Amino acid sequence: MSLAEPENIVLRARDVRFDWSEVPLHWIPRDPAATHLINVLHLLLPAGEEWFVRVFTQALPYVRDERLRQDVLGFIGQEAVHAASHDGVLDHLVDQGLDVRPFVRQVDWMFERLLGDRDLEGDRARVWLNERVCIIAAIEHFTGVLGHWILNAERLDEAGAHPMMLDLLRWHGAEEVEHRHVAHDLFMHLDGSYVARVRALAQTSVMFASLWQRGHRFLMARDPVVKGRIRGGLHHLRRTGPAGLTPDHRLVAGSVRRYLQRSYSPLNEGSTTQALEYLASSPAARG
Repeated sequence: MSLAEPENIVLRARDVRFDWSEVPLHWIPRDPAATHLINVLHLLLPAGEEWFVRVFTQALPYVRDERLRQDVLGFIGQEAVHAASHDGVLDHLVDQGLDVRPFVRQVDWMFERLLGDRDLEGDRARVWLNERVCIIAAIEHFTGVLGHWILNAERLDEAGAHPMMLDLLRWHGAEEVEHRHVAHDLFMHLDGSYVARVRALAQTSVMFASLWQRGHRFLMARDPVVKGRIRGGLHHLRRTGPAGLTPDHRLVAGSVRRYLQRSYSPLNEGSTTQALEYLASSPAARG
């Protein structure tokens, strides 16, 4: 972490507005595959971030550090706004003839049932709560890395990506960088097991690789312009990653190696200063 990085930031939810009326279905021009590789985020984030809010709200009574408590409350507020903002994109996709609701229902089931409360009580409920906080910390590691990437993804601007979508992604990414330490801090406060951290990273990696593969295939098959003529799947990353239109596999692999270090700190991923600079200039956040 740079010595110039600000400290003791008060996390807060920002009131943002996005107008999707002029955003085309393929917001990266002439590249539906790259567009939908990023659009998978919109399929996963509303349900996922609502789940974050539920789990962290359950964890609040166990937080004994007042500064951490304030960070968790700020995190909850930001994640709730993220979920609502990506919901707006889902409505826009449906309006453009790409009905994403069948896939979204599957994602909802995963977060509500597979990762839900399970009607546990006592110590078993507490263990499952800590396990889910650890999973969220692993996910937040990746979202922080992705947030840093999107803030620096100049190739998307050069490719003519629509500025409204870029602002959503960069506003969201900047807040992910801003609060990237909170989930890790919460897990270390509640449990801190290194074994649990490694297990959560493995589970998260497998889960999201599968969801991204299935989500991209779904979008490419249902796209009313593509009409299934291009088969979706993560193999497209071999082109879009080196082209700078999606994260390169080396970026993700390097971040995994750092996460697996016992001395890992999320604050070494990304730049708080850069994130705050973008948030100060974001059209949606300023509006």
